[in-house]
Amino acid sequence: MERKRPKVEPIRDPTLFEMEKLEQAGKLANSLSVQRPYSEPGIYLGTSAFTAAGWPGSFYPAGLRPREFLSYYATQFGTVEVDSTYYATPSVSTVNGWYLKTPPDFIFAAKVPQVITHEKVLVGCEEDLDEFIGRMDILDEKLGPMLLQFPHFNKYMFKSVGEFLPRLRFFLRRVKDMFTCRFAIEIRNKSWIDAGFADVLREYNVALALTDTSFVPRPWEMGEQFDLG
Repeated sequence: MERKRPKVEPIRDPTLFEMEKLEQAGKLANSLSVQRPYSEPGIYLGTSAFTAAGWPGSFYPAGLRPREFLSYYATQFGTVEVDSTYYATPSVSTVNGWYLKTPPDFIFAAKVPQVITHEKVLVGCEEDLDEFIGRMDILDEKLGPMLLQFPHFNKYMFKSVGEFLPRLRFFLRRVKDMFTCRFAIEIRNKSWIDAGFADVLREYNVALALTDTSFVPRPWEMGEQFDLG
């Protein structure tokens, strides 16, 4: 029987939060824990990036300065996927700022730079990876998974997942002893998500990231491979 996706109700009021909460954002960001409107026990709920076109004045109160966005965001969500790290490793001052603007229970997920996943595709990227991991280590206890987001590979790059897995294993073998590192992997080749791919993820304790797109199988469709049934 086909499983139906739950109905999602649209947001009817674009002004989500009361303006008087604005002055509390800085104080809450430094609290030990925060009662957030968008949270569920045992689940980290957040967005990809903490700002986008249209957010000021709707998600963020009108008049809030961009440098205050993250502090305010952290009072509403307990985690964020940092998308900007895909384009380049951030500066020390930037990462320090992320740490200081968020409460102790906040978690950052960060995309691994594209030079590693798209340009070099895990080969000859040791210096790039070491620089990125060193920078992310500044987040200390707030560092969550680092996302290896791969493009869709055509047959000229890899004929099959069987050609890709040895390269992935070699990479994961190198980073497995870096105790601060936790990785998640997102691949765009639907047919590659099979039992063999699942075994590699289990072997190295790597999470699978799924995007809500038509070409990606749903978790309940992969019950046998990933023991989700």
